Amino acid sequence: MARFGVLSVAVLLGLQAALLVSGFDPSPLQDFCVAVDEPKSAVFVNGKFCKDPKLVNAEDFLFQGLNIPGNTNNKQGSNVTLINVDRIPGLNTLGISLARLDYAPYGLNPPHTHPRGTEILVVVEGSLLVGFVTSNPDNKLFTKVLYKGDVFVFPIGLIHFQFNVGHGPALAFAGLSSQNPGTITIANAVFGSKPPISLDVLTKAFQVDEKVIEALQMQFA
Repeated sequence: MARFGVLSVAVLLGLQAALLVSGFDPSPLQDFCVAVDEPKSAVFVNGKFCKDPKLVNAEDFLFQGLNIPGNTNNKQGSNVTLINVDRIPGLNTLGISLARLDYAPYGLNPPHTHPRGTEILVVVEGSLLVGFVTSNPDNKLFTKVLYKGDVFVFPIGLIHFQFNVGHGPALAFAGLSSQNPGTITIANAVFGSKPPISLDVLTKAFQVDEKVIEALQMQFA
């Protein structure tokens, strides 16, 4: 029995060691990795080349103009100014980005997902109806009306939206847990894909007539 006990402890310790070995470093292994398109004298890290640290300057970590309202003169009445690694090269490998969201009265940031990032949103002006839907099979909607100073979180990958329910413009800022979170706007992806998704697929998926699908595809052509 004693021998069996020692063996059991040894196995447990071995499993624990294996778990430790399978771990990874969640943080960058350098101070920064400023993204650069020119690969000469550069190192490829996380989808971008790293600029030679000796050539890095303050401008690599700077974006100016986030105080300027975005143009909401469009069908949705909203505008997203995303500050990701493409706008601030110094964000590369840092796992974070920022967005300014402007809404005209009754403007909508339509249902969409960020496949690579969780979003945290704070309302600066106005009031927004926000929500997200959980994954199958429940598809539960979590929704709330937010006012100035309110904060709401949209989990990574889940469909979410914001709708300005006020009579005037609204403004919000969002942080995202990725240097390049990506955006998939559901209607655009489904009805505006290039080439178009087969009518047979969409009519069966949405259980509607072909004319309805054709009309929707024309909106996103």
